[in-house]
Amino acid sequence: MVQEIVAFPGGSKKKVTAIGGRFRDGTMTAEDNNVFETWRSAHRAVLNSFQAILRTRTKGMNITVAQRHKRKSTILNKLNRYPDMQLARMDDVAGCRLIFDSVGELNYFRKGFHRARFDHKLKNDIDKYDYIKNPKDTGYRGIHDIYEYNVKSEQGKNLKGLNIEIQYRTLVQHSWATAVELIGFITESQPKFQQGDKRYETAMAYAGEIIARAHEGLAGSLPTLSDKEIVATFRQQEKALNLIRTLRGIEATDIVKSTRKNAILIFSASNELSIKTFESAPEALRELYKLEKEMPGADIVLVRADTNDEIRLAYKNYFSDAHDFLRLINEACIKLVGKGI
Repeated sequence: MVQEIVAFPGGSKKKVTAIGGRFRDGTMTAEDNNVFETWRSAHRAVLNSFQAILRTRTKGMNITVAQRHKRKSTILNKLNRYPDMQLARMDDVAGCRLIFDSVGELNYFRKGFHRARFDHKLKNDIDKYDYIKNPKDTGYRGIHDIYEYNVKSEQGKNLKGLNIEIQYRTLVQHSWATAVELIGFITESQPKFQQGDKRYETAMAYAGEIIARAHEGLAGSLPTLSDKEIVATFRQQEKALNLIRTLRGIEATDIVKSTRKNAILIFSASNELSIKTFESAPEALRELYKLEKEMPGADIVLVRADTNDEIRLAYKNYFSDAHDFLRLINEACIKLVGKGI
């Protein structure tokens, strides 16, 4: 009997990688785009599989679970930032985010998840993407794990080799990351990617250090400086940028009340947010591709969570919600030097 060869989404890893090169230099054809979308959409099944596993394991726990499918524009941005990256090897096209109350709960859950009995392969060493132990220079803290999808079922065989990123954060770490992304929306700078006005990057690195020390008793990316030094530098930077006043002035957008679990968040070029919700994932995915073609200048993302509140918590940046960050940074400054912002 001749063994059937199961095709990798898009045809082959080599084909997807080649398209990534043309995507990067702007020479993609319509056929290339079809192959790209076939490859990208295949990650949806990987997402659904992992989010089901994670929701089962977090049932009854105070842990927020959400998932997101990387946008086409974000994939291109990442390819441009990392010229040597191969598209077929990109490990965060599919992503699940878990948000915990504390670092202890985060580490306990992650340790247990590493012992989970499934065929999916953890690709990284345990400490490789541990940005709590070793925070990034930007101030980012959290932990990422990369899994390679692998199942024995016939319908899942062709997905073997696709990757998914599991992202672990505490509420404190998430509030900081939300504020950083908000800055990317409302200014021409991207401190998350170390692009643009370096003052934003500096201000948020010091803010990350402040809240790490005050709220979690941990060092951030600036462990050698005194509490007085980090608070003074943050105040100096944020005053020059009018950062706190700007974040306070943003109005939070109310999410559409719906029992549907699939939501498309559309951030237009004018920074206005609109939301579409869908009962089924395939319906939402079809609409996502349609909107991306119709609105090339918009920031569009497909997300899934069990409740409206979970969507809002996990994707606060889309709802212009810096409330938690502002509260935490004020409380942290009071705790460290006796005076808020």
